[in-house]
Amino acid sequence: MNQRPQQRSASAPAARPAHPTPPDVARLANELTEVMSALLAVVEQETEFVRAGKIREAIRLETEKSELSRRYMLAVEHLKSMQKMLTQTDPELLATLRRHHDTFRAMLQVNLTVLATAHAVSEGIVRGVNAEVQRRNIPNTYTANGQRAAPGPRNMRPIAVSRSL
Repeated sequence: MNQRPQQRSASAPAARPAHPTPPDVARLANELTEVMSALLAVVEQETEFVRAGKIREAIRLETEKSELSRRYMLAVEHLKSMQKMLTQTDPELLATLRRHHDTFRAMLQVNLTVLATAHAVSEGIVRGVNAEVQRRNIPNTYTANGQRAAPGPRNMRPIAVSRSL
């Protein structure tokens, strides 16, 4: 086990008060907006990299994206616990948060679509290469009635793919 105490990240949210006040809720709402904006910027950058075929650059954003995602989830959970107070004290701020979150969700959907498309294309390429390799490995033999013989499992060789870039 790790004997060193865990250190808090400088960007980690501060401890939440046991009984939040309206300024605490407003601060948390602003923090959530800032995290969403930062995460949205990273997601947009990742989307552009993937669209341009710059997968290595997109992968380099993984650490930052993970940290922002963690902060986003923490802020959302804390805000959910304070939603009643926010509804009573500042309904306009809650409406603004919801609008910002709707935009955020729409951009995430675009990002997921681009990532799914890139995954499907790369899978199609790998399957095509595999089919070509298998076709070249199969001997051209025919049965007694002139039909092409089905290859046996001995003739099928798997291909190895390195996932590291």
